[in-house]
Amino acid sequence: MKCDFDINKLKFDEKGLIPAIVTDNITKEVLTLAYMNRESLEKSIEKGLTCFWSRSRNELWTKGETSGNYQHVVSITADCDYDALNVIVEKDGPACHTGSESCFTNTVCHDENMTEFSLSVLMNLLLDRKKEMKEGSYTTYLFEKGLDKILKKVGEESTEVIIAAKAEDKKETIYEIADLCYHVLVLMAHTGISLKDIQYELASRNVIDHKVKQEKMTK
Repeated sequence: MKCDFDINKLKFDEKGLIPAIVTDNITKEVLTLAYMNRESLEKSIEKGLTCFWSRSRNELWTKGETSGNYQHVVSITADCDYDALNVIVEKDGPACHTGSESCFTNTVCHDENMTEFSLSVLMNLLLDRKKEMKEGSYTTYLFEKGLDKILKKVGEESTEVIIAAKAEDKKETIYEIADLCYHVLVLMAHTGISLKDIQYELASRNVIDHKVKQEKMTK
């Protein structure tokens, strides 16, 4: 790994440790909070795999050495005070020893007036609908009707997006794209495709360059 940074700038605490927030390179999800000392940081940089200092065992440990769930270092960034690190990684498996993708799974509190939303939250809701088949739910209706119905809706919504965009109606285009996204997510849930499958596929290729090459080939 390329590293021109002067490690001496980092502010390790009185025990020689610095907190390291580990983040997934693809999903940007916070995976865990661990601690590094100078030696574990140097090993992480040298090997390209996260290595931490275990405060309970008082020893170095490389994530994945027993589970096989290695974390490949993409980048390491220090905060403005040089007393904390953000380690961006691509992981081979779950980050948590419990088998969860992230260690941060226990909600301490949340504002009921603030609605948390992300594609992951929506996908989890769709998966719950698929499992429970809640009566009266439109999503349940789609799952009950099956693949052909879902594909028909994806096709219809794609057409609506094209019509709205062609009319240069931004508000309507946004509305129709949202509808299309929802139905595509239903399709993914129905066929067992996860958001991470799509994220990793996009990350594995240079979409812009690939499309440019395709256009040149068709001219």
